[in-house]
Amino acid sequence: MPPKTKAQIAAAAQAGSRAGKKKKWSKGKVKDKANNAVMVDKPTYDKILKEVPTYKMISQSVLIERMKINGSLARKAMRTLEDMGLIKKVVHHHGQWVYTRATGSD
Repeated sequence: MPPKTKAQIAAAAQAGSRAGKKKKWSKGKVKDKANNAVMVDKPTYDKILKEVPTYKMISQSVLIERMKINGSLARKAMRTLEDMGLIKKVVHHHGQWVYTRATGSD
């Protein structure tokens, strides 16, 4: 193998070093901050009473997404609707409550 010239050695050293280029990390996707209501106003309350009992599956996540309310309001709304007899409990796990509409044949 013939000896390398100074230019070849310098080019090989620069090609192997990463000092000049830093890894570009991807920024990732940023989720928009949800602007959900923390208090229920009259129109939202009426909408909850009218629409939610018609849903086939009712959970905290569903109410947060569709009604644009925060989690504590969603849990309170589900308890209220259950007390009124408009929805019935399917699963009451400590992490996720699942309800369904109350039909007349129950």
